[in-house]
Amino acid sequence: MSELSPRLARQSSHRPSDRTAHPVLGLVRIALGWLFLWSFLDKLFGLGYSTPAERSWLDGGSPTGGYLGGVDGPFGAAFQAMAGTVWADWSFMIGQLGLGLALVLGIGVRVAAITGVPLLLMLWATNLPQENNPFMDEHLVYALSLVGLAVTDAGDVLGLGRPWRSTPLVRRFPILA
Repeated sequence: MSELSPRLARQSSHRPSDRTAHPVLGLVRIALGWLFLWSFLDKLFGLGYSTPAERSWLDGGSPTGGYLGGVDGPFGAAFQAMAGTVWADWSFMIGQLGLGLALVLGIGVRVAAITGVPLLLMLWATNLPQENNPFMDEHLVYALSLVGLAVTDAGDVLGLGRPWRSTPLVRRFPILA
């Protein structure tokens, strides 16, 4: 046992510190936020990536119509019924904008997790059954990442989380942190 202790001590000295891990979490937060924000911008303006200009939301296209309208699988009928409805389009777009801004800025990361996880689980359910894996896809990884970002106060590093939490609004409603 005494032989093992010095080796464990050496190994623990090579563990990344919070000073190393926190900037990585900040970058993960910003990257995940950019995915949501970019999706919002592409659907709003039809930037030609996943949404051509003629199908942009500003040009009368539906951000949910094409995708949800083509969903098969166990929840296909439910998603098809939502496809292109005004409430689904607005909810999806507001959700993407809110998640993107919250994560990029580092404010409201907990609210982003609380609202983003159900959105991501719904998007995961649109892909059932999974084509390349029995159950895992990027939506579940993103959902787990959101939870991790929320519980580590990742908005404080490379973000505005600390000043956001000190605002009267957030002090009164801590869930907004």
